[in-house]
Amino acid sequence: MNKAPILAANGQRKPRKKVSVKKKPASSRKRNGRKNSGASWYLPRWVVRVLAFLLIIFFSALFYWFFIRPYSYRWKSCSGDKEYGVCMPSGFEVHGIDISHYQGNINWEELVEYQSPDYPLQFVFVKATEGGDLGDDAFQKNFDSARKYGFIRGAYHFFNPGAPAAKQAQFFINTVKLDSADLPPVLDVEKKGIRSKESLVKAIKLWLDIVEAHYGVKPILYTSYKFKTSYLNDSIFNSYPYWIAHYYVDSVEYKGKWRFWQHTDVGTVPGVEESVDLNIFNGTIEELKAMTIKRKISTKTQ
Repeated sequence: MNKAPILAANGQRKPRKKVSVKKKPASSRKRNGRKNSGASWYLPRWVVRVLAFLLIIFFSALFYWFFIRPYSYRWKSCSGDKEYGVCMPSGFEVHGIDISHYQGNINWEELVEYQSPDYPLQFVFVKATEGGDLGDDAFQKNFDSARKYGFIRGAYHFFNPGAPAAKQAQFFINTVKLDSADLPPVLDVEKKGIRSKESLVKAIKLWLDIVEAHYGVKPILYTSYKFKTSYLNDSIFNSYPYWIAHYYVDSVEYKGKWRFWQHTDVGTVPGVEESVDLNIFNGTIEELKAMTIKRKISTKTQ
């Protein structure tokens, strides 16, 4: 609605009074604005420097623990004999290697002719199978060559915790024919997968039982020192010959009974282009031969 204009006594329109608005000084507005903002603070420079120094120490320690310490043994001075590119454990007389297709095409004649006379290689473990259906492409060639060139040989299966244990055992049996003078079959256990400890132990025991029933000899159980102490410390495995992998140490720290020690994964041997795992047997050559199978065993096909 429009308001009527205000008229003076003479009928003339009264002029409107101007209302002046006082503006606050800019400095006053800034001061008022700061009242609504949060209080500002800062760390003294010396505190920042101390925190930065502590962070550097913390992350340096983490880097050393996870990336340097596990391999520091490689740079230690060798107090004993150095052969095959590594410091050899002292006090053992029987040495060997384990191989798979990862080692490529092996020159067996060169391996025999140029190996160290002080540390001759006398046994070879060959990878045969993995999981329920994965065979090693080089198994039969390597397995046959190991015997042809005079090595005491053995075959191993890499356990897949995600595959049925019975299927894995039968797959190994169908693949590997062990003859007299061969070492017992080997189960290589390195991974837990999503299994509980109890489920893993049960599956491993099932594989061992099936394979032992077929070959008539207790299988060898391969695992790392840490995996053994964490997951395979059940007493039901105490009767099996252990093959312990423990690298970059002067001696095996596992206090239980063991037959083989895989002491490095970076060995260099003649006739093999890739790095090789080196092993020792905890005993004499006569004791190693005593472990071997005494009769020929054929495969069983289902």
